Amino acid sequence: MLKTTLANGLCLLTETMPHTRSVTASVFLATGSRYETDEIAGAAHFIEHMCFKGTASYPTPREIATAIEGVGGSLNGGTDKELTVYWAKVPDFHFATALKVLSEMVTSPRFEPEEMTKERNVIIEEISMSLDYPPARSEMLIDELLWPGHPLGRDIAGTKKSVSAISLDDLLGFLSIRYIPQKTVVSLAGNIEHETALELVNKAFGNWPQAPVPPVSLPYRRQMPPGRIRVEKKDIEQTNICLALPALPVEDPRRFQLDLMNVILGEGSSSRLFCEIRDKLGLTYNIQSHLSYYLDAGSLNVYAATEPQNLATLIRAILEQIHRLRDDIPEDELKKARELSKGRLLLRMEDSRNVSGYNGSQEILTGKVLSVDEVSRRLEAVTADQVRQLARELVSDDNLRLAAVGPVDIDLESLLKL
Repeated sequence: MLKTTLANGLCLLTETMPHTRSVTASVFLATGSRYETDEIAGAAHFIEHMCFKGTASYPTPREIATAIEGVGGSLNGGTDKELTVYWAKVPDFHFATALKVLSEMVTSPRFEPEEMTKERNVIIEEISMSLDYPPARSEMLIDELLWPGHPLGRDIAGTKKSVSAISLDDLLGFLSIRYIPQKTVVSLAGNIEHETALELVNKAFGNWPQAPVPPVSLPYRRQMPPGRIRVEKKDIEQTNICLALPALPVEDPRRFQLDLMNVILGEGSSSRLFCEIRDKLGLTYNIQSHLSYYLDAGSLNVYAATEPQNLATLIRAILEQIHRLRDDIPEDELKKARELSKGRLLLRMEDSRNVSGYNGSQEILTGKVLSVDEVSRRLEAVTADQVRQLARELVSDDNLRLAAVGPVDIDLESLLKL
């Protein structure tokens, strides 16, 4: 991977993949929902939607989409809590077109009032869809428990009330502060050389003027929530639960220990949760664990769903597997987790979009990129004792949080202990 910083502060990353016939261009910006105030919650996500509504050269959403899809490519974007990304994957000989589309979307989008009105309705429908989808709703509720009173605890899309109140001036003001070249990474991967890419990126983004760097976000200070449990009763077939523990921030050197702990617990069909709770006990169809990493916070989450009469048994079984992490990490299981992690990372790197995202997301969040080989070395260095020690630090009754969506007619508080 090669890195160059343009005169205006924009960072360019390139990784040449000569065996491919594609190029993926990803534009990462250091902005997301944690940088919003409560009054404009959802603004970062709203802006991401509006950037697809038209530019000077592509004045309508259809013309933007056609510029990429008309050459066989794909175009999309996404807003997270600490970053926003726009990406396009195209055949290598159409790379210049993809770069032109992305640069105009980010540096000079057209925010027409009529389009904003329509897109506001689209986003409200998106929020309604999430509220109606129990797995997504349980994740929203667990975030509120993990990070109470902080922007990290809000849904990325905002609320219907906040989105309804956001004005055009609100969006343009947020855009002018957060969309600046010094806080932007253009990450390219595929069949392209660095010097060629640098010339084209300078042409597309070089005239984007610098602006004052915005202040850092509201730091997270860990605090106990008013309660450890959130329940939203719904008349549906299953009760969906999310059980979580506060964990590590993205630059904590122990994150590789946590990565392997998560694999052992709930990643894949050979994980403890899957083997014990689905295969052995037959309590659920889908059970998994995943990690969230932020600049100054993080979490370990477990999701599952079951029929209401099995809810207590399911929660006890999950807690038993979480508690086992404190003392029971056999060397063969750690080796399997290590090989799964390394293997899946290597396989992801066969696709230009994944390589572009892997490099760009690291650079925008931490200012550096760990190579696949370096990540593999750090995973190899993790010991079973380190995983056990970290589990003993993270896994405790006080740290447990539980969100449930669906039929609930039992005392969850009495169950929430190891």
